[in-house]
Amino acid sequence: MEVVENRFIQGLKDSVPIGLGYLSVSFTFGMMCVSSGIPVEVAVVISLTNLTSAGQFNGLILILEAAPLMELAMSQFIINLRYALMSLSLSQKIDKKMSTLDRAFISFGITDEIFALASSTYEKVGRNYMLGLILFPVFCWTLGTFIGGSATALMPETLRNALGIAIYGMFLAIIIPPAKKLKNVRKVLIFSIILSCFFELIKPVIEISSGFVIILCTILAAGLGAYFFPVKEIEHE
Repeated sequence: MEVVENRFIQGLKDSVPIGLGYLSVSFTFGMMCVSSGIPVEVAVVISLTNLTSAGQFNGLILILEAAPLMELAMSQFIINLRYALMSLSLSQKIDKKMSTLDRAFISFGITDEIFALASSTYEKVGRNYMLGLILFPVFCWTLGTFIGGSATALMPETLRNALGIAIYGMFLAIIIPPAKKLKNVRKVLIFSIILSCFFELIKPVIEISSGFVIILCTILAAGLGAYFFPVKEIEHE
């Protein structure tokens, strides 16, 4: 008999490390928004309705560049496509009694960390557990954005410009550990860097907007990794 974990409090307890980790990243996002001239309340709404770190940072850059809506939509689709795959995979782990409306609502809160915890910790998970698991991270992500934006609004401009470097440190902290640990990840990362430099070099000849550069680099680098360095099933398990 399948055991279904469906306690709201247990979901909250399991989500605490995830939520606390989200505070620092969303703080940086709020800081970047306000430093770029976007009001705090707008930044908070963005975080509350998106819940995607890479997508939000990329979207912010394109918004500031006044990129076309189609370019913005395509880049967000490519960057966040993994969440659709995660939701499909997680659908095999949730309680079969869960309604379609509940599934749709829960899919909004699926992130890399929430998916990893929900899919690997319990045999099956129910609606109440998933709501508890999602609620605290969403709250922390939104709160961090508000704190970062509010604090930046009170800082002098010189300090705001200095703290802008934090975003680059955050991305380095994300990509360096797995690149050091896994050779295949390192190869894909190097290839994506080469692609990005290539598009920058040909810019005087062929003008390609930053949004489409991100799309092309993502598709080509991911395609290279999937074709030449597929993850073996035994490693996944």
